[in-house]
Amino acid sequence: MAQELGRIEKPAVEQYRTARKLFFVPLVFAPGGTEPELAEKVDRYWAQVEDQVTNLETKLGSVSKVYHELVPLDGEAGARAIEELNKGSHRVVKSRLERGAHLQPIEGDELLAELMDWSRCLSVGLQSQTAATRVYEFYSEAQKRRNEDIAKRIDETLQSGEIGVLLMGEGHRVQFPLDIQVFYVAPPCLEEIKRWLRDREAQLQKKGAGEGQAS
Repeated sequence: MAQELGRIEKPAVEQYRTARKLFFVPLVFAPGGTEPELAEKVDRYWAQVEDQVTNLETKLGSVSKVYHELVPLDGEAGARAIEELNKGSHRVVKSRLERGAHLQPIEGDELLAELMDWSRCLSVGLQSQTAATRVYEFYSEAQKRRNEDIAKRIDETLQSGEIGVLLMGEGHRVQFPLDIQVFYVAPPCLEEIKRWLRDREAQLQKKGAGEGQAS
């Protein structure tokens, strides 16, 4: 079970010093065209993430391994790919790399491409229920293999006593090795973003219902 940042007590800190540790950071995006209000919340979220990860490092030690989903590259190429994908998470990654941490890929090129292809197939809206069911089965199977591969890559690269930070979507189903202590980084702005998205979705549904009745 993930340990929330605010609940770390002094006795627990000593207990965790010799174990493998992983700071899990929910990956939040602000794509081009994002409404200014949401973009401001996302930018504030990443500033809070930086503060909380730094606070964790002060208590538990410096991050030595960085993991970022959707990026099957390491080194400078991986860092550039992260910057193109998400400037917010790149700020967190960049500050760790500048202090000596290493970027470790947790994605395999072929498996990630397969998953994305099945996802695109699902998004087009297939007319045949049989085809849709089969495609979803293929997608789910690829997702399962990907989750297992991610867990394996973290297990093989995060050494005893090391600390890693993982930036990944919150809805993941990766089963981390049992000997890794996972700390869930959840800044206050994360709930603000979720609430904003829920409210906006409700507004759009209400608007759509009203337009349907009018027609």
